[in-house]
Amino acid sequence: MAAYDVHRAKVFGRTEARTGIEPFMALVAQVMSQEPYASAKRVFWIVDNGSSHRGTKAADRLVAAFPNAVLVHTPVHASWLNQVEIYFSVVQRKVVSPNDFTKLTQVRERLRDFEDRYNATAQPFQWRFTTSELDDLLARLDRRTTEHQEESSAAQSA
Repeated sequence: MAAYDVHRAKVFGRTEARTGIEPFMALVAQVMSQEPYASAKRVFWIVDNGSSHRGTKAADRLVAAFPNAVLVHTPVHASWLNQVEIYFSVVQRKVVSPNDFTKLTQVRERLRDFEDRYNATAQPFQWRFTTSELDDLLARLDRRTTEHQEESSAAQSA
């Protein structure tokens, strides 16, 4: 499990035996007990729709424990909007593959070593996808969808 501070390119990792509400809240506590998060006016937690942090119950649980925390869910199937997923991709390629571990402790040690190295050298991701680029992409998708529907209608008519 990991949380990622997008402004500082800092990873907060945890290795847990299983996922769930308790491990997720332990990760949140790990982050929120440190500065600058503990005294920040708001700390946004961008999460996917995983069962340990899904829905209003999860948001309410987070705010009850940390009043300055704000839970924000990415749209379903849009985890790529969550920058920690970029970190997970890097971990998959540079740490976990090939999967040649014989003990779980080896995985934990390799992950911790990578996190330490990453935190010492990383820079924030250069997120350059602007709203105008998003508008252009959506317009292209709309055109393709319309063209595909017209082609399908023409094929059915023939």
